[in-house]
Amino acid sequence: MTTDLLENLRLELRRGCLVLAVLAQLRTEHYGYALRKALAERGLEIDENTLYPLLRRLETQGLLDSEWREEDKRNKRFYRVSAQGEAILTQLLEEWEGINASLRWIAQGRPEVKQPKGVQ
Repeated sequence: MTTDLLENLRLELRRGCLVLAVLAQLRTEHYGYALRKALAERGLEIDENTLYPLLRRLETQGLLDSEWREEDKRNKRFYRVSAQGEAILTQLLEEWEGINASLRWIAQGRPEVKQPKGVQ
């Protein structure tokens, strides 16, 4: 049971991180497979069944732009973060930095009197 619980909690933790990673990686245009490969090379593996619905959702939300193009005699959908997506990514990364600083502070058992800069 502990293994299942840990796996469920790991997946929950990863979900939010994947949005940040995909938006950040798509500052440079990629098609799906190339994006998946680039993320894996940076230590963040993502299953196709997770990636493609995420890309569609982010595009529907206006955070990504995409276009179909032919490459290597195949049609591929290329994605890139939109202007709105870039603005949201900047804000999300600031939020993530604050949360990360707070978690490090809490995990180290520091007194709550002195909080790291940016921690609310």
